[in-house]
Amino acid sequence: MDRLDRKLLNLLQRDASRTNVALSEEVGLSPSSCLRRVRRLSRSGIIERIVAILDPARAGRVLKALVTVELKLHGEQHMRRFLDLAVAEEAVAQAYAVTGEIDVVLVLRLRDMEEFDGLCDRLFRDRTNVARFFTMMVIRTAKDETAIPL
Repeated sequence: MDRLDRKLLNLLQRDASRTNVALSEEVGLSPSSCLRRVRRLSRSGIIERIVAILDPARAGRVLKALVTVELKLHGEQHMRRFLDLAVAEEAVAQAYAVTGEIDVVLVLRLRDMEEFDGLCDRLFRDRTNVARFFTMMVIRTAKDETAIPL
């Protein structure tokens, strides 16, 4: 990946709706060369997908919560089972298996507390192998960046 690839990727991370002509002008390439580079970056996997980033409040997901989870039983099969349950929940925006005392970190985007209560019943009670979970409701977001520094 050279300087022009990094410049293209930085521009696309900020606004992927730019036309190929606009991108080519910003990086100083012909439109055909620019398009070839973007396609190559996509094929190589560095561009994983192109998405629209929504305003969560306007999309009806006004609450954001961070949840740490400690499992009772450890091991790959127990972790996989819990993560499969978490991933199936529409309110789970991100799910991470992590190191340390905590086993899983979840980022939730919720409509309301009623939705959170239902999610708690499904994910953290009875047969889900959860020993403990701790919830932090986000009251203010200082930074929520999707771009990866290059």
